[in-house]
Amino acid sequence: MKKLDTNKVALVFGLLLGGGHLIWSLLVFIGLAQILLDFVFWMHMISMPVKITGFTLTQSLILVMVTFAVGYTGGWIFAWVWNQMHK
Repeated sequence: MKKLDTNKVALVFGLLLGGGHLIWSLLVFIGLAQILLDFVFWMHMISMPVKITGFTLTQSLILVMVTFAVGYTGGWIFAWVWNQMHK
């Protein structure tokens, strides 16, 4: 079994998680986040009063950076564990 490159796997995980939150930030910025969230709750038969607040660039950057870091760390750990189990 081929070894996984921990850095490449970590980057993929980080880009997926951070990129997803970048898209969310863009939805908040253009005003579509509340509509999407309301639709998702409706599909799941959930009634919960959640209100999306206004877009803030600083919060958006923090969100994307933190989720990228969490994804990177999770991806690195995943690849490391995979490699340990397939020696």
